[in-house]
Amino acid sequence: MAETIRVACVQMTSRADKAANLEKAERLVARAAATGADLVVLPEKWDAIGDHEQLLAAADTLDGQTVEAMRGWARGHGITLVGGSISERREGRDKLSNTCVVCDSEGEVTAVYRKIHLFDVEAGGFVYRESDGEEPGDEPVVTEIEGWPVGLTVCYDIRFPELYRILALEGALLFTVPAHFTLYTGRDHWELLLRARAVENQCFVAAAAQIGETLPGRQSFGRASIVDPWGIVVAQAPDEETVIAAELDRARLEAIRVRFPALASRRPAAYRWPSTV
Repeated sequence: MAETIRVACVQMTSRADKAANLEKAERLVARAAATGADLVVLPEKWDAIGDHEQLLAAADTLDGQTVEAMRGWARGHGITLVGGSISERREGRDKLSNTCVVCDSEGEVTAVYRKIHLFDVEAGGFVYRESDGEEPGDEPVVTEIEGWPVGLTVCYDIRFPELYRILALEGALLFTVPAHFTLYTGRDHWELLLRARAVENQCFVAAAAQIGETLPGRQSFGRASIVDPWGIVVAQAPDEETVIAAELDRARLEAIRVRFPALASRRPAAYRWPSTV
């Protein structure tokens, strides 16, 4: 396993124009690769954001145009690309999946994660109902990137600590969190949640983000961030389309776990789910 890994996170504004989004993402991935990154993370639904009909029109299969573009970027820059998430169309299913695809430096698809927790809430005066057009995934995924076990998550997943604990117990040292957080929730919860998941699991967190008005009248928060296992934000994006990067050191993570062995102090035999769950 490599002792260090350089990670870059993309922050961009995606809308319904898929061709424009792909062109922009290609430029930002190239910019991220130019930082010397081994691993680049795109935000949630980087290829298209819109209403249900627009998402259906932009949706693709895993052997379609969007994943093929990601494979080419990864291969061309010699990076591993965590492709944020895309709207995936699956044969025989009525609803879309919100899907994260990982492409290695050879352009091969090495992992697929489908967002488990769908955003069905009211926030900032707007109602969001992802479940109207999407179905949830049902399997946590840890994949190996440059010898590092990486737990894949997407946006709203960040509010469910049990998922991250499972990923940590399965060996993850880094969590990726491609996101499209609302301005309303982001300003109060985004950094708090990222730091909490990092601290309680003593893992690094790399969170790519959407920024600005992605839907008419609806602002996304941005602030793509990289957080270390002590909860320190080591890189954070300003309020613009950009790229952030940081080098992650496995020795720092291990030193924190040795000095403060919270994971080793767990008592699984004493934990019980309430009977109503």
